[in-house]
Amino acid sequence: MKYLTYLSLFLFLSSCTQDFEEINTNPNSPVQVQPSLLLRQVIYDYGDELAYEGFVAGNLLGQYFTAIDFNLFDRHSLTEPQFGGNPWPTIFKNLRDNEIILEQARKNEALAVYEGPSLILKAYMTAALTDLYGDVPYTEALQGANGNVTPAYDEQSAIYTSDGGILDNLETAIDLLENYSGTGVLEGDIIFNGDLTSWVKFANSLRIKALMRIADRLDVAADLQEIFNSGNYINQNHENAIFGFADNQPNNFRMANLRAGDFNLFILSETAEEILQDLNDPRLELFYRPAANTGIYKGLLNGPDASQTSISVADFSLTGRIFREEPGDLNANFITAWETRFFLAEAAEKGLINADAQALYEDAVKLAFEYWSVEIPLNYLTDGNAAYGQNGQNKIEQIISQKWIANIINGYEGWIDYRRTGFPRLKTISASLNNNLIPVRLPYPTDEDALNNENFEAATSANGNSINARVWWDID
Repeated sequence: MKYLTYLSLFLFLSSCTQDFEEINTNPNSPVQVQPSLLLRQVIYDYGDELAYEGFVAGNLLGQYFTAIDFNLFDRHSLTEPQFGGNPWPTIFKNLRDNEIILEQARKNEALAVYEGPSLILKAYMTAALTDLYGDVPYTEALQGANGNVTPAYDEQSAIYTSDGGILDNLETAIDLLENYSGTGVLEGDIIFNGDLTSWVKFANSLRIKALMRIADRLDVAADLQEIFNSGNYINQNHENAIFGFADNQPNNFRMANLRAGDFNLFILSETAEEILQDLNDPRLELFYRPAANTGIYKGLLNGPDASQTSISVADFSLTGRIFREEPGDLNANFITAWETRFFLAEAAEKGLINADAQALYEDAVKLAFEYWSVEIPLNYLTDGNAAYGQNGQNKIEQIISQKWIANIINGYEGWIDYRRTGFPRLKTISASLNNNLIPVRLPYPTDEDALNNENFEAATSANGNSINARVWWDID
């Protein structure tokens, strides 16, 4: 009798556990997100967050704007971010979500179309991370689900050049996309609407950018020449890797949602005023607005100490209507035709590719004006300080300064180019908290010291997490 009891109990327990997972899974709360939804989320969230970061932090480091209060970051106390200045969690969050897309694409043949784009986004976001911070967790990163929540830091040189690194991922992605023969459609793509040939051009433009980043360290001439000869990169503004913001919430530029008092803390930098005025550049009127008291464009030296200086906002130029009242005219930039052309002009001027540097420079300037919907003055490229190599102008300085102007929506890029080339000529700020030095990297966030201490200590043993310690590609 007892055996019948045990058998009945066994059958009862079996019936209770049979299809347990199916019964206890809520069909309205899927445990696996569709890659199309994740792709859309990664592209939009990264573009939105970094456009905001670029405005409130990158544009201070790049001296497009200055901040007149709550401005410890503008005074180069970078361990005390206020409105922004800590893109680390945003980049890692989107790298994590992008990694889920990549894993799904590799496990499920029906989703294989997502592998190439996700590799490109991984390379793009990784480059942004390491360009800002230097050595960062990479090969052991994003493995929290497997139990590794304290990843080691990789050297920047390896992140760029090793197998599975930035350049390798871009080349692998191009090969995957060019040889893709499946029937799957790339859904959720708010950059190119699923056009795989555009993703190849995107990847090649990013290769040009990455190669120019490391050109002072390694011989990249042959690779650059090969890409240039192919012509298979972003050439025209209609090919740009961008998406547009809306005029109204929820998809408008985040700065447009700040209180007026907070928005008005950001005003024209003296550096930007001088560069644009010296060029007689009409984009000054787009990016900034005249001072309320005088009707003229007036900038302020970066990094004022508000406790020691009386500053009337009405005496200086606030940022332009495009950043607040008309944000629907703004785009979130990943990379553009003009940025690619400026990199190629620099490569040509430095002898890294066989090409006409002046022609590339002038094309880039025209594309940049077109991108910002500003008419280029007829004599802009023939007379004055924008004329290539004339009036004693330094050609590399002209190339980088013009790229710096157009990159106002990607403020970190202007600062990174300054670190790499020394141009444009940024100023010693007013009340520096960094011994009058312009920082050359962002510090790791304090969370890393607390949560990943052993690897943090190893990564900072040589530089002490100093904002004055150059990253690998940055040769003084």
